[in-house]
Parts: sequence; structure tokens; C-alpha cells
Amino acid sequence: MRKIIVSTFISMDGVLQSPGGPFEDPDNHFKWGGWSVEYWDDLMNKTMQQSTSQPFDLLLGRTTYEIFAAHWPYQKDDPTSEKFNKIQKFVVSSRQTIDLSWQNSTLLTGDVAAELKKLKQQQGPDLLVNGSGKLVQTLLENKLVDLLHTWVFPITLGAGKKLFDSGTQPSQWKLTDAKLASTGVIIASYIPDGDIRLGSFVPDQISEKETERRSGFSVE
Repeated sequence: MRKIIVSTFISMDGVLQSPGGPFEDPDNHFKWGGWSVEYWDDLMNKTMQQSTSQPFDLLLGRTTYEIFAAHWPYQKDDPTSEKFNKIQKFVVSSRQTIDLSWQNSTLLTGDVAAELKKLKQQQGPDLLVNGSGKLVQTLLENKLVDLLHTWVFPITLGAGKKLFDSGTQPSQWKLTDAKLASTGVIIASYIPDGDIRLGSFVPDQISEKETERRSGFSVE
């Protein structure tokens, strides 16, 4: 069974839109494109290299796929480009027809959640998700994320597309690893950890008396 592994760059206020350049995703007149570029250091580069050191395929939303397809096939003598060109690329889109000329690309459309569940059940390497905000929200909505890497940059943007937006389900997550870059970026890794577990800092006796006061009925 394949795992779905999501890596996402987000600001401190949860924005994931257009981290790599001004023209990456200008929807809704977003003017901060390229906000992640100045924060990179050796630790971040090594962490990114490690994420692709094991066999993997790519699972991408249409917009991220088109950005990748316009870049990676044309990078010469680049190990990452060679790897991305050879592996399978699965593209999730509501459109029935898109340009899939980048080699080894397959379109997933229709009942996307069902298609993703079938894809996970297949034999093959893990599926890496980069960017792809709408796809990530679909994955979160259907609890299909097996490992989540958040790269939190020390910046607030105030507006833009959010990671945890529509589709996010109430869930516990367990922290499995954390790194701090020299630039202040926090790279944290999480796995799903079941349903939310509730508690109270208020002692039971006080809580009962407060319930009695508010309701007008005795709990004794």
C-alpha cells in the first residue's frame, strides 16, 4: 500500500499561496509571490534532498503540475530533473482534458476521492505531494494524508490561500520530527493520531458548581 506524503510551505498565518515566485499563483491579486525564496539554507536543501532519496511518484494538483511541467523537463544535467522525468506523475484535476505531454503523466478526474483511495491500494512507491493546495484540502477532507511535513516560515502575509481551509477535519496529529533552519523556518513532521481527545483544566468539583450556577439546578 502506498503512503501519501504531503510537504507544504506555509506562512505563520497559514498561507501557502505562491511561495516560489511572483507569477506562480496570482489569484485574487495576491501580491506576495516568492515569499519563501530568501529563507533557504543548507539544512533546508538537505531536507528537501532527503525527501526524494527513496523511490517515489508525484501526486499533484493541476496548477502545480503545470508549473513543474514548464520547468523540470528543460533543466539539463540536473539530478532532480532526471528523477522527475522518469517517475510517474499523477495529476488531479476537475478538467477532463489537460496537457499531459510531460512523460509518464496520468490524469485523475471524476470521483477524485475514490480514485485516490484506489491509487493508495496499488503496489508502488509512496506518493509525494508538493504545493497543490486544493488537492491537499481534498486529501485532508478524506483523511488520506499519511505523513504531513509543514515548513513554517517566519512571515505573516495577511491574505491568500490557506493550507487548513475548507475540507479540514477535526483530527489529532502526532509530531514525529522537527528541525529549525538558521533562517527561522520550522520543519515539522506529523502523522495522523486518531480523533480529538478532549479534557479540561478546570477541576471537576469547580466545573460541577459552575454547571449548577449556570443551569439553576443542583448536581448533588
